[in-house]
Amino acid sequence: MGKVTGFLEIDRQTAKFQPASDRIRHFREFTIRMSDEEVQKQAARCMDCGVPYCHGPMGCPVHNQIPDWNDLVYNNNWEEAIRNLHSTNNFPEFTGRICPAPCEEACTLNLEDAPVTIKTVEQALADKAYEMGFIVPQPVTNKTGKKVAIIGSGPAGMAAAQQLGRAGHDVHVYERESKPGGLLRFGIPDFKMEKHFIDRRIEQMEGEGVTFFCNVNVGVDKPVEELLGAYDAVLYCGGSESPRDVGIPGGDLMGVYDAMPYLVQQNKRVARESIDSAGWPCEPILAGGKRVVVIGGGDTASDCVGTAFRQGAVRVTQLDIRPQPPEKEDKLAVWPYWATKMRTSSSQAEGAVREFQVGTLELIGENGVLIGVKCCEVDEKRKPIAGSEFLIKADLVFVAIGFRGVFTTGVVSELGERLALDSDKRGSTNIAADEKVYRTSVDKLWAAGDVRRGQSLVVWAIREGRQAARDIDLSLMGATVLPR
Repeated sequence: MGKVTGFLEIDRQTAKFQPASDRIRHFREFTIRMSDEEVQKQAARCMDCGVPYCHGPMGCPVHNQIPDWNDLVYNNNWEEAIRNLHSTNNFPEFTGRICPAPCEEACTLNLEDAPVTIKTVEQALADKAYEMGFIVPQPVTNKTGKKVAIIGSGPAGMAAAQQLGRAGHDVHVYERESKPGGLLRFGIPDFKMEKHFIDRRIEQMEGEGVTFFCNVNVGVDKPVEELLGAYDAVLYCGGSESPRDVGIPGGDLMGVYDAMPYLVQQNKRVARESIDSAGWPCEPILAGGKRVVVIGGGDTASDCVGTAFRQGAVRVTQLDIRPQPPEKEDKLAVWPYWATKMRTSSSQAEGAVREFQVGTLELIGENGVLIGVKCCEVDEKRKPIAGSEFLIKADLVFVAIGFRGVFTTGVVSELGERLALDSDKRGSTNIAADEKVYRTSVDKLWAAGDVRRGQSLVVWAIREGRQAARDIDLSLMGATVLPR
């Protein structure tokens, strides 16, 4: 373990943020980095529990060996620490920034509301490893002669590509957008993760022999049948990008948009790219000087809130149909699982007005242009409460209520009935493939990530990409040294 009495002597400290009044003036990351010494002190709090729930299935989907690298960081052995972390997680600088940290919820010290700052240590470790030159290409010397195509370069596709490249296969990644990264690049705002972190991983992977083909929409620009014929295996990591239909009257008014086109556009602007190439056809959307309403209570909704403030919105209201959760959970009832409790994101803390247990009845317009949102309070079954209606003036509405599955154009439409689909408990339509081998109903075609499991966390995408890579390697070679 770190320090035997560390959890008794050292208080939990998390990284600080720039003041909201400063950070809403730019789109850069705003976390104030801890010193190495402070990171080591936080790592010293890890107790090396007999049953470390933090890296069990309820804590970390990729099973990071958290007590091990906490101990190594505490003992100033950064090189061995990053080697240990990379053994389970290809991209800790991604997860250290945008993962909600279920590992901290599962930490034993969370029983006292003071879990180890695992996410902070992970991010600091990855950044320190780059600074010290420990993260470099690891090209293989013996090639297998096998070729694998990967459709989609989000976290699942990137993880699978790196694993398969290091196994000696020729790996070609096809990406619909102008640069690799998927929604890591074009969906996650820069103030949560700057995109140069993706660029340097792509550079590492290219140094390991992985080839990226951008601006290629497989199933539209390039038939998937062509890939199936030219490669020994094809892995589909296309994501879950079809927005749920809000089904609210007035959804066709000017000023009403799904969340993702808005976020993609702004990320394109920050990258100084044309928004016309975003793959999400839409007129320019800007919140400057406008009253904004965001419908939805998840991470995508929060990203819309933070983006709107940075564009100069005069007021941002977030509507959540769920009841306001309690400030504190019942630890004995839910630990070590993720608890439902009041959480405030950094974007919400920048000044959003949050309305809970509120349903949207209608989007109001004049001459085809949005002017307001008609709302009401709802009961426990999400049914409108008579007489509780009210109106919120609005110039822009962003609908962020999740995704209903994979795009039905492209790969799905080309393969037709040959490709089996499945529905999850949320009603999303996904590619049917089990969680052990990730094979689809089409010969030589695997599927992993959100395209298979529905929208989920970046850490789940990395896990699925790694596991699918292992089965592909096993199928092609008859044996594998890649871990699950």
